Amino acid sequence: MADNDWKKRLGVVYSTDPDFKYEEDTPAEPETLAPAAQKLIVSIDRRNRGGKQVTLVSGFVGSGADLADLGRTLKVKCGVGGSVGNGEIIIQGDFRDKVTELLLKMGYKARRGN
Repeated sequence: MADNDWKKRLGVVYSTDPDFKYEEDTPAEPETLAPAAQKLIVSIDRRNRGGKQVTLVSGFVGSGADLADLGRTLKVKCGVGGSVGNGEIIIQGDFRDKVTELLLKMGYKARRGN
């Protein structure tokens, strides 16, 4: 981050102290729960996707890196594309049964949604 990143400091009043350092509050990432403690919901979603179906895995509690690793594993096992973001894994196509089965084999508590 540059020292002159003014967009992060919009609500800060100017300081005349030459040693003043602006510190922003960044929320801490939650610790990743053990797979047996996770309660994942595997559902299908069609909204805002041009009529295409995607499998949505939600309910993951943990860091973004662990979520990305899980998403990568599921995409490879299903042989399709997808993305990870906002605490959800999106897999292209209707793979609810296969994803639920894979998650159960990995030790997660997963249930099929709609």
